Amino acid sequence: MGYTARVDSATYRFADLKTLLAKATPLRSGDVLAGVAAGSAEERMAARMALADLPLKTFLSDLVIPYESDDVTRLIVDSHDQESFGTLSGLTVGDFRDWLLAASEEQISQVRRGITPEMAAAVSKLMRNQDLILAARKCRVVTRFRDTLGLPGRMSVRIQPNHPTDDPKG
Repeated sequence: MGYTARVDSATYRFADLKTLLAKATPLRSGDVLAGVAAGSAEERMAARMALADLPLKTFLSDLVIPYESDDVTRLIVDSHDQESFGTLSGLTVGDFRDWLLAASEEQISQVRRGITPEMAAAVSKLMRNQDLILAARKCRVVTRFRDTLGLPGRMSVRIQPNHPTDDPKG
């Protein structure tokens, strides 16, 4: 299965969902070094256009990582809440972006168990920083362990060494 989009007179083809997501990502040097970035701004925009028209249901049938070979993918698919997804099931990624920007905190809370990580990643590629901030303000995730994180009006950070193996000496 492939995905296509036209920009002016050029037609761009993306072999699979993984390629489409990679090419729609904002330019990052690591993606360029890994060889997964779009080759041009036009290709990136074509990928974003194809992604915007993609039905959210596609992420449940065209898995980025095969179900058989990945425990995390199996967990995501097996725990996906179809009932929560019902409200979003007829939307494209672009429609989902618009829905997130207009939805209330309560509406987002009702559908959150129906949104897969890939759906969230896809919609984030279509959003400006301001859109991401607006949507994130409506998503409450409060965690409690040694301390409580996620309460309104508070900011938290995780301090982590910037090293591939998390070695403080690195």
